[in-house]
Amino acid sequence: MGNMIKVQKGTKDILPQEMALWHKMEENALRVFSNAGYGEIRTPIFEATELFARGVGDTTDIVNKEMYTFEKSERSLTLRPENTAGVVRSFIENGMHRLSAPVKLWYKGPMFRYERPQAGRQRQFHQVGVEMFGIKDATADAEVIELAVSYLKSLGLDDLEVEINSLGCPECRENFKTKLKEVLKPYYNELCEDCQTRYEKNPLRLLDCKVPSCKEIFERPEVKAVIQGDFICEECAKHFNELKSYLDILGIKYSVNKLLVRGLDYYNRTVFEIKSNNLGSQNAVCGGGRYDTLVGNLGGQPTCAIGFAMGMERLYSLMNEVNEDKLDAFVVCTDKKESLKLVKYLRDNDIKTDFDFTGKKFTKQMEKAAKVAKFAVILGEDEVANNTVSVKNLETSEQVAVSRNELLNILR
Repeated sequence: MGNMIKVQKGTKDILPQEMALWHKMEENALRVFSNAGYGEIRTPIFEATELFARGVGDTTDIVNKEMYTFEKSERSLTLRPENTAGVVRSFIENGMHRLSAPVKLWYKGPMFRYERPQAGRQRQFHQVGVEMFGIKDATADAEVIELAVSYLKSLGLDDLEVEINSLGCPECRENFKTKLKEVLKPYYNELCEDCQTRYEKNPLRLLDCKVPSCKEIFERPEVKAVIQGDFICEECAKHFNELKSYLDILGIKYSVNKLLVRGLDYYNRTVFEIKSNNLGSQNAVCGGGRYDTLVGNLGGQPTCAIGFAMGMERLYSLMNEVNEDKLDAFVVCTDKKESLKLVKYLRDNDIKTDFDFTGKKFTKQMEKAAKVAKFAVILGEDEVANNTVSVKNLETSEQVAVSRNELLNILR
């Protein structure tokens, strides 16, 4: 084969035999989200680089290290690393703030991040997510979390754990950052390199660190006291308590995790993650939160908003195989013209049908039919002569001769 060109590192083909689960994810998203009044939106795969620098935040790893950015006639463009910024841009540009609140949108599609490929992480990956604009009340937070849980359950993932936290508003967050920096100052030299950078630029992100030595520092009594303390102001605390009471009403079990900060700069107040224990190992399958300042930061009318995203490759790995869809019928006939006519007739009537293109012997065609279809539709010389067909149920081996009209009833 000489010098074969292969799929690029961190990307993969999604093959026909994997499609049943992908279609299930996509069809369930359409059904579950539409039922709750969310309309689908599809934004371009590349945007102005500035959108992500301003939207996602230039202190994040995504913007600093992971974006696919390219120049085209003096413009800096970036393949989208996530979809919220693009949806917000579209919300502003299309004057959606003039619609009566809430404005509810959902999306699905490929995202791109240049990171070290590992299990369940790719450089081109797919996300499905929702965004709700215009509702400040915690009912919106509860609906979005409930929607995520419903969608996951529709995919057969039911061993779910919901973790929530409140990051407070920008004011109470500033106080918290100051306290956190004070208590961590003596340990600054022991922090990992990334955390030293975060200490200056975005101290909240320290809590997201996975390095064991940093995690130990956060466990020290005086540091833990600050992290576990109630830094949020009265109004934010009230909002968070309301959310908890709504989740109780909806029967959604949750726990509060004070280390939960999420990786993007635009979050405030509610942040949440949903983990699935389906494969025995705990896997975060959904992350989201409130981003009340983002629409304003990107040049729109200040509008509160909340949403979530889920990695579809991660969901795929947790789902049980859907039974491979067999064809309804396989036409067995040695006359190719007759085969083509009958196949077209069946397909026109929404019957999933195929036939043997090569004109192999009857026995070979029957073997093929048994592998790929539920019924064999047999056209021998007798059947062609008196305008009937024989239908064989390939599971039970029963065979009957019927008229063409009756054929559809049997196959349906």
